[in-house]
Amino acid sequence: MKWIKGFHIFKAFKIALAAVLSILTANLLGLSYAITAGIITVLSIQNTKRETLQTARDRGLAFLCALMLSYVCFRWLDFSVTAFIVYLFLFALLCLSAGWGQALAMDSVLISHFLTEQRFDRAMLVNELLVFAIGTFYGILINLHLRKKEVEFDRLSRQVDDEIKGIIHRMAENIRREDKTNYNSDCFVRLEDKLHLAKECALRNWNNTLWSQSAYELDYIRMRENQSRVLKNIYDSIVRITMLPAQTMKVAAFFEEIEAQYHRDNNVEKLLELLDKMLSDMKLEALPQSREEFEARALLFYTLMQLEEFLILKNRFVAKYQNIL
Repeated sequence: MKWIKGFHIFKAFKIALAAVLSILTANLLGLSYAITAGIITVLSIQNTKRETLQTARDRGLAFLCALMLSYVCFRWLDFSVTAFIVYLFLFALLCLSAGWGQALAMDSVLISHFLTEQRFDRAMLVNELLVFAIGTFYGILINLHLRKKEVEFDRLSRQVDDEIKGIIHRMAENIRREDKTNYNSDCFVRLEDKLHLAKECALRNWNNTLWSQSAYELDYIRMRENQSRVLKNIYDSIVRITMLPAQTMKVAAFFEEIEAQYHRDNNVEKLLELLDKMLSDMKLEALPQSREEFEARALLFYTLMQLEEFLILKNRFVAKYQNIL
């Protein structure tokens, strides 16, 4: 069964182990409905530490509200199905309004124990609070081993870098050609796929770090996403250049220079200085002699302006994280 991966086996074992420990603990304390503690543990386990803690917090607050609502309903309508239905309506309304939808079923199972026992005394209240606490505790405990997958992010982010570097290389080649029939945007589809995977990994890493958090990985992907948007604008300009004025070779050479200096800790200040000189020189050159030349040079100038934004995005990122690069 190839679809059963090692990760799935480990996660299934982790869930089962946490549930068993929760049930055993509840039994050792002599609590009623010990199985419910195991179910609460299963429902408490999320994909990341932050999600697990947030879920536990929301369900804890919801449970306290459920206790108060059920107490009023059972006192008012006695321990009847009608009272439980009224409670469910009010509690569902509260959970949906407060964004506690995941707590509705689990907390209501605990409240149903009061209906089963036909009592709402101190002993039952302590029992349900302990069942909830034990189940939630093991759900949190079993996820404390989760760690940032820095190696995985490094691999995925370098795939993003390789795609961007490849896009720049193709731009340097195709801007020199009048016929751009074979120049398509498929490379951006691949880049979007790589960005999506790297962003998901960065988000998981963020949610698995509770202390000393750094937004480096998320900011890195955000910077590359913005650069991807700029590169798409540049691509749209390049495919519209049907005439090759003299300035074309200079712009192509600048693309090659960006590719040659492309690495993640480069602050690109030298590239920005070179670009600034190119833009200044272009403003001093003789005016176009034809409409076609004017349009082509305008597109080249716009391309350089877009490259300036591309480089500034990188420069700002490196300046922000220069201490860890």
